[in-house]
Amino acid sequence: MPLPRPVRFAVPLVAGAVLVAGCGAGGGTAAPPDAEAAGAGRPVVLDNCGQRVEVGRAPRRAVALDQGSAEILLSLGLADRMVGTATWTDPVLKGLEKANATVPRLADRYPSFEKVLDTEPDFVSASFLYTLGKGGVAPRERFAKLGVPAYLSPSDCVGKDNSGDGDGVRTRPLTMDTVYGEIRDLARVFGVPERGEKLVGELRARVAAATAGADFGDASVLYWFSDSQGPYMAGCCGAPGIVSGTLGVKNVFDDTKEEWPQINWETVADRDPDVLVIADLTRRAQSAESAAKKIEFLESHPVTRNMTAVRKKRYVVLSGQAMNPTIRTVEGIEKVAAALRAYGLAK
Repeated sequence: MPLPRPVRFAVPLVAGAVLVAGCGAGGGTAAPPDAEAAGAGRPVVLDNCGQRVEVGRAPRRAVALDQGSAEILLSLGLADRMVGTATWTDPVLKGLEKANATVPRLADRYPSFEKVLDTEPDFVSASFLYTLGKGGVAPRERFAKLGVPAYLSPSDCVGKDNSGDGDGVRTRPLTMDTVYGEIRDLARVFGVPERGEKLVGELRARVAAATAGADFGDASVLYWFSDSQGPYMAGCCGAPGIVSGTLGVKNVFDDTKEEWPQINWETVADRDPDVLVIADLTRRAQSAESAAKKIEFLESHPVTRNMTAVRKKRYVVLSGQAMNPTIRTVEGIEKVAAALRAYGLAK
């Protein structure tokens, strides 16, 4: 997820083990907490983005620091074990509205470390390395010192180099298997592995249905996340790469491994994609966040208004989360596939 340029910087992975979380008040869903603590498979120990994360008891006071992580926990039926969420770009995933309404939103963007601690968390999870860094909420080591396990989505570290000053560089293409692995990790941590397998199975089935009998081999697409002044377009190998690879279409900027490179409009027009996939964001961090503002810009700017996709109004509107490596990446696959069929680009 592209971050505002003034606050973007590299956050190195910290060393050291994450300690066992203390007990919080509240009720569990899968089993009584004492039974969970004594049951098989405890403690849960994960090698997570270069750190050891050990969870001695299924969390009862979890905080999801990014929307993607929150939607996984909500999809696993864990709302009553959550005491906070933060960093939202979109309305909550359809079907999760009621559960989400029961969980306090600590901030639309990054809450302070102190505000998170006020919830007395026994587990925190995040989708992005930046969130668990100095410019986000707090480095993982600060949570570790207080005995709070901090889990980072593998999609933001596995096969990715975050040492630069941008949004990272993919050293190998991301796949949905990494997202599925995150679901399974979190389901294990909370003692509900069967729910994790059920969710993974549902997502796999949706991908299969979206791609059944389709051949989009000659189509080209471009993914625009945010900003009209210095637009962030998707490189080859992040979540949009999953969408392109699954559907067999060409991302016109698949020649860069940067996660979200900033590319000038002259270069965009020169690549002239068949379809424009644009994020519809509700945040207000940069220019042209909403899909409506993006389309207004494309159809009025002298460099972009004559592009094939603009002239033919071949737009695919996605949530920001569908263009991040989350469970909503499947939504991206479905909507792009449906649009390609509707635009007559399927063989």
